[in-house]
Amino acid sequence: MTSRRGEMHLALFLLGTGNHPAGWRLPQAGRSNLDLPLLLRAAQLAERSLFDMIFVADGLALSLTDHPSYVARFEPLTLLATLGAHTTQIGLGATVSTTYGEPYHVARAFSSLDHLTGGRAAWNVVTTANPAVAANFSRLDHPEPATRYEIAGEFVDVVRGLWDGWEDDALVADRESGLFADSARIHPLNHSGQYFSVRGPLSMPRSPQGQPIIIQAGGSPAGRALAARTADVVFAAVQDFDAAKLSYRDLKSQLASFGRDPASLKVLPGVMPIIGRSKSEALATLDRLQSFLTPTNALHLVSIRLGHDISQYSLDGPVPDLPFTAGTQGFAKGLLEKARQENMTLRDLYNLTAAARGHWVLCGTATEVADTLEQWFVEEAADGFNILPPFFPDAFDDFVQQVVPELQRRGLFRQSYGGNTLRSHLGLSRPLNQFAAK
Repeated sequence: MTSRRGEMHLALFLLGTGNHPAGWRLPQAGRSNLDLPLLLRAAQLAERSLFDMIFVADGLALSLTDHPSYVARFEPLTLLATLGAHTTQIGLGATVSTTYGEPYHVARAFSSLDHLTGGRAAWNVVTTANPAVAANFSRLDHPEPATRYEIAGEFVDVVRGLWDGWEDDALVADRESGLFADSARIHPLNHSGQYFSVRGPLSMPRSPQGQPIIIQAGGSPAGRALAARTADVVFAAVQDFDAAKLSYRDLKSQLASFGRDPASLKVLPGVMPIIGRSKSEALATLDRLQSFLTPTNALHLVSIRLGHDISQYSLDGPVPDLPFTAGTQGFAKGLLEKARQENMTLRDLYNLTAAARGHWVLCGTATEVADTLEQWFVEEAADGFNILPPFFPDAFDDFVQQVVPELQRRGLFRQSYGGNTLRSHLGLSRPLNQFAAK
């Protein structure tokens, strides 16, 4: 082990029904992702527990067999603006699609959130794998994965250019001279590319972070290349420690080709911690949650993660030899490799995947959970973790009351915030303005 200490980062994946698809069925659990008091309680607890950020996922098409929190949910930026008004320091991240959005809208919305919250906004860049979304946006066809990533690369560049349209001192507001804004320090973008034509600039000054944080979660080669070039945080989908170390090292090594320091990108695997007084008690909680799953819902969730309809296969037969698809490769690769290494049946994979939608499930006592997180952090398989409580509020309470103090005692996690912006929590510098630097 190295001497790496005191830098672990924690995000909260916030879903009102809990991250386990059946978490809402426990009598003590929240039953709705529209329960604002429950979401607010979780956000404020995450802030008191010194988490780096709250994260809210999104999707743009309804499926009644999807995860319960995805069946009924708030538009994420509206929710984060509300949560931001009731918190003061924790970061606020949300998913917005590059395939079904406009760069000007996205740049303006996240810059607004950054201003409103004093520098706490983060944008999770997704290309949208679900083809059903096209029908909600007057589209006849859903773009192929390669095209979606081409669009995403240009989209991110346009957004970042718009965020830099005002130099930091462009808003003068000098009452004596009558000069409100210095036009020499405000720059139209004048972008004309393959997919977008955007003049700019935005109708607001540069935001407190300079640029809001960019999150990326793509596991395909195109997604990892986009992350290496543009992202500040990667939400990784991993199952195996050795594979996570290799993936971490590979991603960090790509940053040099873009002139970036590996420390400027934070890798946070998703993990669902289930905590008990003993490991057997934690496993019993998982078993109870799994017992609530219906085959229809669970098979649907597994099919989404693997990118293939698996309903035609026998659950007690071997995991079929399925090719990866670009839209789901990050999840599918890790899941299928683990299944093959451990000779899983499809039912085994079904249980593993359905629990946390392809993320890692970690059962044990608070000490055992802390031991595992420490190993992953110290041995550089992760820079921190995106915590997916299986249900709210109790499962999250268990983590912050039992695991966080143990991480702090070991010197692995902060005792206080070192600043008020998400960039400061992540240890990232404020970026130079690309126009002012010329």
